[in-house]
Amino acid sequence: MPTCLPLVRRRCHACASERFRASGKFRVNANHKLIDAWLLALCTACGETAKLTVLERMNVRSVRPELLDRLHDNDPALTAGLLQDPIVQRRNRIALDWDNAWRLDTGGSDHLDREVIDVSVHFSARIPVRPVRLIAEGCGLSRAEVERLMTEGKLVSAVRLSGKLSGGFTFTLKR
Repeated sequence: MPTCLPLVRRRCHACASERFRASGKFRVNANHKLIDAWLLALCTACGETAKLTVLERMNVRSVRPELLDRLHDNDPALTAGLLQDPIVQRRNRIALDWDNAWRLDTGGSDHLDREVIDVSVHFSARIPVRPVRLIAEGCGLSRAEVERLMTEGKLVSAVRLSGKLSGGFTFTLKR
């Protein structure tokens, strides 16, 4: 589950840094019947502000009043939702950096001493993580040991555990 907002990966035009922190504030500008809205992000190195486009030249009547209220109130949940929106990411040519922005909730460690463990992993947000790292943290193992268990056939899953996943999966661990 997420613990904080992820960093935004985008090049800063002032200092060439590649990390921005979402400020959680929006800028809304209306020109007659058209409205623009941006999410403001601050460069982690120099503090320069970047605007991530949320709405661009939309008719005011076509925007839901609840969305306008949330934009004016700088709603943190809206910020989190918009950062994960693929349309917003593609429009602004950004990627998210989830390092140190999530935590693993295992529900206790009383299950680790069993011979066979069937585990179902559910994500509360679409956070791309490496399953090997997740399994290592959840089971108290090193990543090398998880890799060894996979090659020996003692760690099996219907999905490929190498690479990154952002959706739920299940696996079986045999000790």
